[in-house]
Amino acid sequence: MSAIPQGTSPEGPEGRGALSRPNRAHRTRRNRRLLGAVAGLTTVGALLAALPGTAGAHEQDRAERGGKGHGHGRTVDVQLLSFNDFHGNLQPPSGSGGRVTHTNPDGTTRTIDAGGAEYLATHLREARKGKRYTVTAAAGDLIGATPMLSGLFHDEPSVEALNKLGLDVSSVGNHEFDEGAKELGRIQNGGCHPTAGCFEPGKKFKGADFPYLTANVTHEKSGRPLLDPYFVWERNGVKIGFIGVTLEGTPDIVNAEGIKGLKFNDEIESINKYAKILERKGVKSIVALLHEGGFPASSSYNYNCDSPGAGDGISGPIVDIAKNVSPQVDALVTGHTHQAYACTIPDPAGKPRTVTSASSAGRLFTETTLTYDRRTKDIVRTSVGATNHVVTRDVPKAPDITALIDRWNTLAGPIANRPVGHIAADIDNPVAEERPLGNLIADAQLAALSPADKGGAQLALMNPGGIRAPLVHKASGAEGDGVVTYGEAFTVQPFTNMMNVVDLTGAQLLTALRQQVSGSNQASPKILQVSKGFTYTLDLTKTGADRIVTDSVRLNGEPIDPAKTYRVAMNEFLSGGGDGFAVLKEHKNKLVGASDLDVFIGHLGANSSAASPLVPPATGRITVVK
Repeated sequence: MSAIPQGTSPEGPEGRGALSRPNRAHRTRRNRRLLGAVAGLTTVGALLAALPGTAGAHEQDRAERGGKGHGHGRTVDVQLLSFNDFHGNLQPPSGSGGRVTHTNPDGTTRTIDAGGAEYLATHLREARKGKRYTVTAAAGDLIGATPMLSGLFHDEPSVEALNKLGLDVSSVGNHEFDEGAKELGRIQNGGCHPTAGCFEPGKKFKGADFPYLTANVTHEKSGRPLLDPYFVWERNGVKIGFIGVTLEGTPDIVNAEGIKGLKFNDEIESINKYAKILERKGVKSIVALLHEGGFPASSSYNYNCDSPGAGDGISGPIVDIAKNVSPQVDALVTGHTHQAYACTIPDPAGKPRTVTSASSAGRLFTETTLTYDRRTKDIVRTSVGATNHVVTRDVPKAPDITALIDRWNTLAGPIANRPVGHIAADIDNPVAEERPLGNLIADAQLAALSPADKGGAQLALMNPGGIRAPLVHKASGAEGDGVVTYGEAFTVQPFTNMMNVVDLTGAQLLTALRQQVSGSNQASPKILQVSKGFTYTLDLTKTGADRIVTDSVRLNGEPIDPAKTYRVAMNEFLSGGGDGFAVLKEHKNKLVGASDLDVFIGHLGANSSAASPLVPPATGRITVVK
């Protein structure tokens, strides 16, 4: 095998672009070799014996959209359907996470209920009808941070659904690494979970039918990519190369142990490197699948981010990336920020180039038309158009996805529907410096870990990104209003990180607070949620570390003493320096406790009942000056 892996060029029956069985076997064999010791999988021979066939609703769907026409004109239109940050939302997401905002012609706005894999499948299949050339791609975070229906089974249900949706290729997002590179290898190649085993008698998980791409994730020792860096889609002589890259900052936001021995390289350099390789192979039409994104000036999915000029309405990391990715790349499909946009950002040569993102949780999908010139083998950039479409719930549900959800729900039901607590009203998780749900979680961690034999914690810190959904008072099923089920609690905290209690000095605590708003977090602050009794002032009129008013930081009314040692509870992600909190890795005297989910559920059970439901915690621990 060469040092630089070759991309796959599937050409199945009738010239279809989907992965045929021989090509899928070729691709997965190479991915297994690339994963090597990190994946820790069984022998290649044993794995090949377990490879699935191509029968099933999703393969029939791919065959139907393969077509036999050859297109006799110089140009042909290729339909690119894309989405990102699905996060295992098989069932329609609830609350604000299940709606999108539409701006009307008169400037008023309305919200639309959106999302759900049953509806996404129907919309994608309808969009493909009559299209001779169509390919479906994603930009990562398809799994990880998932609702209980998927997360309880290590995201096997989501991968099965994505296979049925007809996904052709995806980049790897940071959340694909939530359970480490070894588990990512299993997600790609199949097999039963190493500790949980097979979830259904006589059934072995078959893995993803689509290739996951990681051009910028390499083994530190060999320099080889963890998985295929690119994939070539081909039909009737039309070739489009896809390069997939993962968020470069992934090591800051996943557990370090799971990615040990891997290097996350610069996204721009990696895309440009493989664009040249594809060009040398005669593939001149290239799309980058990039798990990094931007922030449009409006939250409306139909906002025109090219007003008044190209790309004027979007900011964030994707802008600089788009301006520096090689002009050889014709379009960028992005993600990570959970935003919706279809913008035109000029490439380094000043040519217009489409950059898209389809929000999150399967609420939108993007339809991009790539006009392919058969003579030049390149995309006619001036003819590229992209639109985000709402995954509305007024269409029929896809029966095969419904059957999949019902099957997994039957397995999950006894666990998911178990009541674990009661709440008096919604306990929200807004995008804000201090969140009621963040306060509740931090208080639960302090209460569980403050006893001397549990660690003697004096305060608790919770990372905001680990809180994935609000607690909603309205019943989601037959449990009744105000009842919190195990499934709902799991959706709030799906990572099941182990709790740690550690020694930190007052000086280190102050540094951690400053790291919320400086260094890698300066552009996008990550404000830790804190337990009761811990207070301070955040002055947003200042910049960087100066935003933390040092003499305002207090524990139970007493100023933090830089020389004193404090016992602090936090999850293992934070104690490993996650989210840019490098100082937290300097802790001492670590004690490992129960999982954050068990702590949360235990707190709900001990502090609420039907007669005395839990009220939302008051805010005011963080005083914000604006």
